[in-house]
Amino acid sequence: MDCIFCKIVEGQIPCHKLYEDEHVLAFLDIGPVSRGHCLIIPKKHVARLDEFGEAERPIGTAVMALAPRLGRAVAAAAGAPGVPGAPGWNLLQNNGRESGQVVDHVHFHIIPRQEGDGLGFRWPAGSLGADDAAVLIEAITGELGE
Repeated sequence: MDCIFCKIVEGQIPCHKLYEDEHVLAFLDIGPVSRGHCLIIPKKHVARLDEFGEAERPIGTAVMALAPRLGRAVAAAAGAPGVPGAPGWNLLQNNGRESGQVVDHVHFHIIPRQEGDGLGFRWPAGSLGADDAAVLIEAITGELGE
């Protein structure tokens, strides 16, 4: 397998490790968009979050249990040098190239944020009509099988 994250998990490529347990590994991003930007990855190779099945439930639980803990720790520590902490942080996860996923291994970015940091994303909010909501509810709940 030619997955850079799997190679990091296997110790073939070094990382700046922040946390590790039987299911997850967290490390600093080597191409950070802000000071303290880090990643949480499952140790098991799964390309997209929507490929998680029942067998991966403990992995998903471990990832999501770590996210708030690591987010708090990174935000507290990741202010600019001499500046205490970052007042906010983003948790970002992409699935597929169209969403911005570059490495085909599930990963969550924790991105510390400062006011005026210049980071952001477009959010061209639209509107949701009652008819379209009803169609979406039926289609989505049908896919859930509930």
